[in-house]
This record gives sequence, C-alpha cells and structure tokens, in this order.
Amino acid sequence: MSAQVWGSEETQFFHSLTPEHVLEAVETFGYKTTGRVMQLNSMENRVYEVEIELEHEPDSVSENFRIVKFYRPGRWSKEQIQDEHDFLHDLQEREIPAIAPLKNAGKTIFQNQQGLYFALFPKQGGRECDEWNEPLLEQMGRLLARLHSVGAAKKAQHRIRLDIETYGHKNLEFLLKSPSMPLEIAPHYENLAKQIFQISAPLFEGINYQRIHGDCHHGNVLLGASGPFLIDFDDMVMGPKVQDIWMIIPGRDEYSLRQRETLLNSYLTMADFDRRELRLIESLRALRMVHFSSWIAHRYQDEAFKRAFPNFGSIQYWEGELRDLREQIAHIQDNRDQMHYMY
Repeated sequence: MSAQVWGSEETQFFHSLTPEHVLEAVETFGYKTTGRVMQLNSMENRVYEVEIELEHEPDSVSENFRIVKFYRPGRWSKEQIQDEHDFLHDLQEREIPAIAPLKNAGKTIFQNQQGLYFALFPKQGGRECDEWNEPLLEQMGRLLARLHSVGAAKKAQHRIRLDIETYGHKNLEFLLKSPSMPLEIAPHYENLAKQIFQISAPLFEGINYQRIHGDCHHGNVLLGASGPFLIDFDDMVMGPKVQDIWMIIPGRDEYSLRQRETLLNSYLTMADFDRRELRLIESLRALRMVHFSSWIAHRYQDEAFKRAFPNFGSIQYWEGELRDLREQIAHIQDNRDQMHYMY
C-alpha cells in the first residue's frame, strides 16, 4: 500500500478545463445535455452539476441533473480512485445510503482528452444538518455501523492508512521543507509534532484498520427524505472506525460527550465497537491538524487556496498552530490517562 499522502506526481491545475469539456464528459454516457453547467464547491477536485434532457417526466428535480467529478492530477492513482468507487458500490448493494458513481460499459473511471480522470454521479437532493438531536444521532449511529460493517468486508488495497507514519511523519517532513514554514518556526513545530507522534504511538498498537469514510464532518452529511446519508468519499482511507465517529461529534464538552454516547449506543445495536479506540480521538485530531497544514502547503500555488487561506504561511498562522499543538499534547495525555482506567 502506498504511503504517499498527496500523490507522487507534480500537482497540475484545472485551468484548461472548459464548460465544453465538462459537457463532453457527460455526453460520453449517452446523455443529451442542455448546455447548463454549474461549478460546485470543491477545493481538491473540480465538480460540476450538468443539466440533461429526459424523455420522460422526472419523479424529482434531481433527475434532470448529473454530477461530474474531475479528479486532481497526482492526488490519487487510478487504482486508488477505483478503491473509492468499489466501496461506494459495495454500500449501494447493501442499500446503505451513499451515492455511487454511474457505470458505462462496466467502468466507473474515465479519462478525457486533457488526461483528467473523471466520474459521473446521479444528483441526490439533501440539506445540511443544523443540529444533531437524539433521533438523528441514533440514525447516524446505525448508519455508521452498517457502513463500517461493509467497510470491514474487504480491503482497499491501494488506499493509504490513517496512521502516524503517513498522516504524521510524511506530512511533517514536507512542511519542514516547505517555503511556507518560516525558519524560526520550524524547530518548534517539529519538536511539538514529534512529541505528539511519540506519545500517541502506543495508543495505535493493536487497533484494527479497515475501510472508513475518513472525512466524516458535518459538511459531508446530508439529510434526505429517509434520513442522513454521506457524500464525498474522496478521502476514504484504511483507518480506525473511531475516526468517523469523533468527526461527527468533534466537541470535548459534557454535552458533546453525551451526544457521542447516544451515537455509540445506537451504533452498538448494529455492530461491535472496541471502545479502546476512543483513546485515539485526541491523537487523530492532532494528526488532522498537521495534515490540514500540509494540504494547504501542497496546494498553495493554486489561486483558490490563496483566496481561501490568505493568512497561511504567516508568522501569525504558525504561532496559532504552535499554540494548538501544545494544547493538543495536554489533551492527548489527559484523554489517555482517563481512558486507561475506563477501557
């Protein structure tokens, strides 16, 4: 399995992608497009909503559209993209709400004349979840349990592992060489990050790794007519199940802990969960911090990233990161000591 986090190729941008290219991609599936194209929010890839003509009266407005996703070159290999698609189809076959890519001649990954990999998806309507009330948390717990049961049935042979080596050391190595990291900040950042990796390492021992969503934050959960469903499996990894659970309820206060317990109790009605994984939450949060800074640094030549993160690379940005990492060390130690007596 590759240990690369961001791909081995130099990142290319999407300046050459025109509306005509987008329409051509959709029409390769045999659809007749109306010419209406709308770009959707996506920092990592390029995603578009395209209107198509139908020969029948649609049951819903969503049927009039297809979603086409162009993958950023160098981010994932074709085999890694296929791992994502296979997982989505496995979920769909088990009637678990997730949006799987459409097949054409038995394939789900295609390449346009510009060399970009792309996939086509049906559009599914949904709204963001404003608040996690108890019934929704119970639904989400059951959904994650079913998703993880399917995830455990097969391995993603080409996807990366969410572990200290890949999300920690690899990202740190890149950041320390990046021009975005000020020289006066680098030794302090390196020291704090390595402290986190060291104290976290024992917590990962004996933890089961399997297919998970990997980026299960609120923005990737939508509410449909029959309840919550997950979108954007682009960051799917081989990782511990608790990664998907803590990202749904990321808080540390008593209210958040009660919410997480509600979700877990519902989860346990559908699948097993090793509560020792809860000891990983603060370490996983720290790895996500390092990973996030590395993500921006890798993409900062892209104008979209400069607009979204104008403060990135400044002394103020990195001082904030140092402060957060120091606090995170304390949280990891406190959480480890507390959980040691519980699990």
